[in-house]
Amino acid sequence: MQETGRVLGIFTAPAEGAPMVAHASIEALAGHGLAGDRYAIAAGSYSGKRLEDSERAITLFARETLDAVAAEHGIVLTPEQTRRNLLVEGLALNDLVGVTFTVGGVQLRGVDLAHPCAYLQELTEPGVLRALTDRGGVRAEILTSGPITVGDAVTIPG
Repeated sequence: MQETGRVLGIFTAPAEGAPMVAHASIEALAGHGLAGDRYAIAAGSYSGKRLEDSERAITLFARETLDAVAAEHGIVLTPEQTRRNLLVEGLALNDLVGVTFTVGGVQLRGVDLAHPCAYLQELTEPGVLRALTDRGGVRAEILTSGPITVGDAVTIPG
């Protein structure tokens, strides 16, 4: 396996609309989500809609996108404002759809792109929908349980 990125931040929210909380480490629960996160307990705004909750168990977002959105659109977002679970660097996230990859020792499978929604724009500022088009991150299914820690390597089959 080839190391292609790393985890810079881990975030969860205990309920729909609740502020995101940063963690140094968290337990990933196969078929459910991250321990204590809204989607692991079916309390997210999209729980039960379109995708199975197990397929939206975890979302990844690229640090490089935060930099690009600030440079191109003048919109400065914190990792928490993206409402995504993992902030990573060094990955082409859109390429992970349909791919099985590993974060630390946890195996994930990319399910689909996490397009920005009007709710995210309401929580941040006008223009976020356009700024994050086709780069809102990726939703993934958790295939194996285990800890994920800030600094973990993200590896994809080489």
